[in-house]
Amino acid sequence: MATASPRTAALQTGTLYIILFAISAVHLLNDTMQAVVSALFPVFAKSLHLSYGQMGWIAFTLNMTSSVMQPVVGYFSDKRPMPWMLPIGMGLSMLGMAGLAYAPNFYSVIGAVVFIGLGSAIFHPEGSRVVYFAAGGRRGLAQSIYQVGGNAGSSLAPLMTIFIFLPLGQPGAIWGTLLAAAAIAILLRVVPWYKGQLDQHGKPAKKSARAASQNGAAGQSRGVIIFAMTILILLVFSRSWYFSGISNFYNFFAVEKYGLSTKAAQVPIFIFMAAGVLGTFFGGVLADRFGRKRMIMFSIGGASPFALLLPHLSLEWVYPVSFLLGFILLSGFSVSVVYAQELIPNNVGMASGLITGLAFGMGALGAIILGHAAEAWGLTKVMNYSSVLPMIGLLAILLPPDRRETA
Repeated sequence: MATASPRTAALQTGTLYIILFAISAVHLLNDTMQAVVSALFPVFAKSLHLSYGQMGWIAFTLNMTSSVMQPVVGYFSDKRPMPWMLPIGMGLSMLGMAGLAYAPNFYSVIGAVVFIGLGSAIFHPEGSRVVYFAAGGRRGLAQSIYQVGGNAGSSLAPLMTIFIFLPLGQPGAIWGTLLAAAAIAILLRVVPWYKGQLDQHGKPAKKSARAASQNGAAGQSRGVIIFAMTILILLVFSRSWYFSGISNFYNFFAVEKYGLSTKAAQVPIFIFMAAGVLGTFFGGVLADRFGRKRMIMFSIGGASPFALLLPHLSLEWVYPVSFLLGFILLSGFSVSVVYAQELIPNNVGMASGLITGLAFGMGALGAIILGHAAEAWGLTKVMNYSSVLPMIGLLAILLPPDRRETA
């Protein structure tokens, strides 16, 4: 029916796993290209003689470009979806990967990551809408499948450092163009299906959109929706700031504290990120059963003690604690996106952009602040101070109950 809302139309169909796995694979390739940037940091430190602060600015530029633009793209694509922008975005990322391979200085690296960030900003809101249509009634599971792809891509950064960039150096980044090419090939199969969904039932009626903007998915008032979205953004901000500290600087901390080699220092980061992939999947599955808010609260409350312990552990305890920390902390990641989409169901792109986009862009400030703080105070103090960041997420207790909890 032409006037059906996207939410109603999606629920009328079964879960289309072939589409979910395809768009998750593209998410993996997209986030792997973003991970190449942080994977190159140990190489840039030697080949381009970059400081911690400059590496913080690179991470900031990537995250701000990819993140702040997401809600903007999502806002306009909610009004006018743009299926063919998906492969175009991957084309921009391909240019960025080629630029990274041959960047001669700090400013050239900044220019290259802008292209990678723009490609990611275009992909995420449209990709989230593809997931929304393919989910059927299993929203938590569908979002988990999608986010697992992205988190798996991010988790590859330490392995790329060990097996590609330390042996090949900066020119090894040229292989990243193959990631973009593979993503484009997959999207050329997904886009026609997505366009068909939009043609059939993709545009909400003005009346239902107006009602949703006032009352949300479960009769929530506009004020409650704004309050809940603000809490969600603060939650993702604290989690992404902490994640930035681990992914960008913990390897240098491990070298300094434990005397590990550059390669060995990547192992705890990989364990943390790989565990996060598992946590992302199981978090979405459990949220469908126990409720979104409960899962969000568990991911923060359960992770905070391990975050506080991590900088003070002996080396043999770093590995199991890194696993538990990554698993629990990331178990609420996809759930936060679903919670936001259910708050404003006729603005799926903007909701996804705010949670996975703008909030991560705000968290990117942490890369700069932590980088300059490490130069001023040392990495040990920075790791100690940043370990309290997940506790900001305890504000999740103030979130209103979700659909499942009120059912």
